[in-house]
Amino acid sequence: MSCVTIHSSVMPFSPHDLTEDGFLDGALRLRQPKRGHRAGHDAILLAAAVRARAGERVVEFGAGAGAAGLALATRIRGLDLVLVEIDEALAALARDNAALNAIAANAVVLDVTAQAVIFAEAGLPPDSVDAVLMNPPFNPASRHQTSPDAGRAAAHVDQGETLARWVHAARRILRPGGGLTLIWRAEGLGEVLAALEKGFGGVGVVPVHPGPDSAAIRVLVTASKGSRAPMELFPPLVLNDDTGQPTARTGLILAGRSGVRTGTEA
Repeated sequence: MSCVTIHSSVMPFSPHDLTEDGFLDGALRLRQPKRGHRAGHDAILLAAAVRARAGERVVEFGAGAGAAGLALATRIRGLDLVLVEIDEALAALARDNAALNAIAANAVVLDVTAQAVIFAEAGLPPDSVDAVLMNPPFNPASRHQTSPDAGRAAAHVDQGETLARWVHAARRILRPGGGLTLIWRAEGLGEVLAALEKGFGGVGVVPVHPGPDSAAIRVLVTASKGSRAPMELFPPLVLNDDTGQPTARTGLILAGRSGVRTGTEA
């Protein structure tokens, strides 16, 4: 697969710039920058909510070092995985992480908001993908103090149209019936539903709560291209119990031994 090259201001990482961290009870090893955006629970929860099967073509938007896509490919072997990342250095790191974990994956340097012709040149033409997963920048610029680290700022701050443009790109490359999975801040659920109104249905929503008495901080959302099925609100995922320890359900998900229920068991 060809790659679209976008010049990056970020230099390639040296070994001193990186840490190597374990995910899924050590089944996934991930090298990631010491500074800037680092993968955590959001990436693993996102991967656990994706419905996919071996042999299907799956694309992660904004892949960074590849955490979510590679976590999914660790749980479901035999995917045709494409990691889309705008930053060349991070795309190279994602490619290295795939090799580190013996996972076949293409890392494509590409702006998610690019036109259809650019996607096609990168091997992602319309109606060609079975599933898309994404964790778009979701902190409103008006209410979020931008990080001095450019990479972290780009990964976290929504400039106003990010969600709609990413959903549009996903809709374009998904096959009819293909699935979109995303994670977003809980108070922005209305924005997600609005973005999905055109071209998606069968929406499933799982609220994510940090504790049993806490308000939701995230929502995991799935949708199918062209579906006419109604929306479903599923039981919440509570990350920690009263003592601050991961719940049994969360422990299984973070260990890669269970998916997140979003309409069909992942």
